[in-house]
Amino acid sequence: MNAPSRPSLKSITHTPTGPQAAPQPVDTTAVGGPKVAAEGVRSALRPDPQAGDGRYPVAWLRITAPRGATPTATSTCLCGRDRSAVGHRRVLALIADHTAHRDTCPLRTPQEGRAAA
Repeated sequence: MNAPSRPSLKSITHTPTGPQAAPQPVDTTAVGGPKVAAEGVRSALRPDPQAGDGRYPVAWLRITAPRGATPTATSTCLCGRDRSAVGHRRVLALIADHTAHRDTCPLRTPQEGRAAA
């Protein structure tokens, strides 16, 4: 005997053939500024931390010392100084040299002030 044929339980959905516009949000009238958080949540506007006392970085010292590997360091400055060191003793010497450069860098201590002192 043959089993009666059953209708397929899967339905075929219609697939659009062309592009469709995405649903657009409902237009609302804006009152006040844009929302930062959910309603009822207070938000404090803080001053920009970058707009401070006029100081900015001039020199950078980057030290890389992974465990079990040879340490390296680079010392760069906006005045054009660019030095690097490899090895424990040389990195320590570069750190001392970078610290001493603070007193001699023309960007940190203008030459006119040195002559007047």
